[in-house]
Amino acid sequence: MDAGLRHTRSMPDLDVQERRNFSASATANRGDRVFNRVITVAAFSALAVLAGIAIFLGAQTIPVLQTQGLSFLTTTAWDINTDPPTAGIWGMLYGSVVLAIIALVIAVPASLMMSIFMVFLAPKRLASILTNLIDLMAAIPSVILGLWAFYVLNPTAEVWQELLNQYLGWIPLFQNTSGNFLGTPFIAGFVLAIMMIPIVTSVTREVLSRTPPDLINASEALGCSMWTMLRFVALPYGRGGIVGGIMLGLGRALGETIAVFFVLKIIFDTNWYNIIESGGGSVATLIVSRFGEISGPYELQLLLAAGFFLFIMTLIVNVLANLIVNRTGRLQK
Repeated sequence: MDAGLRHTRSMPDLDVQERRNFSASATANRGDRVFNRVITVAAFSALAVLAGIAIFLGAQTIPVLQTQGLSFLTTTAWDINTDPPTAGIWGMLYGSVVLAIIALVIAVPASLMMSIFMVFLAPKRLASILTNLIDLMAAIPSVILGLWAFYVLNPTAEVWQELLNQYLGWIPLFQNTSGNFLGTPFIAGFVLAIMMIPIVTSVTREVLSRTPPDLINASEALGCSMWTMLRFVALPYGRGGIVGGIMLGLGRALGETIAVFFVLKIIFDTNWYNIIESGGGSVATLIVSRFGEISGPYELQLLLAAGFFLFIMTLIVNVLANLIVNRTGRLQK
């Protein structure tokens, strides 16, 4: 059965035609030439803005690296009043990764299950309602989610974490020695997961809905169950788009500021793995928490340098997403 499915998946799509090359006709008449130049300028304007941001942040980072050295990336101290001032963002960089991992662990399974339900199981009317609700969730401002998390989610999540500590406290991940279950990375990661779910679900649902009906019908003709069809047909077919959606959501999680600021207790020390212990950090929340209390131009440069490395981190995630999507697309061909 599996061999038959693989053979079905590898059959070339005879209906696919080569896309016409419009580059030659784009300059055929005056209107096309004007339109071609306008969209070219618009495309390069986005690159120019991106380059301008990178150059500005990079210029502010150079003096910081000259005074702090690589310790800016490898230490956790933040004391501007000493002579010379000491600053390090390792705890924040590591905390950003931890929050993103927690969000991924929660958001990816939930998004996949919701997408599968809407595409393959739900009645059309219900699927349409769920689709509109998911799109509406994506439009909710992060400050609203932050306020909701602070006033509504915090008390409930505190009970969840107490139960995790009570029954799974023998696992280092769920240990809590302070007795304080507020302001933890778990709550912040859960909020990020809620923000990721609409993005990942929308992309995954769209990708799965484009699975060729012939492949689905062929799997049913071979007597495959729903799970087998998903495992060997739908999910492999949409792998590239699904990974792209996950990476898009991950980029949102890495750069989120206000919602995390409301629910996470900022500490400069590194919280290595105690996700239900109060205290953690992320680069974005460091910037927003210190920006209103800047003691001078040098601390402003420190925050801009932290923003530069957050920018680099997000850029790397997006580049990796493109590489994974392109590689997956080549494997499918």
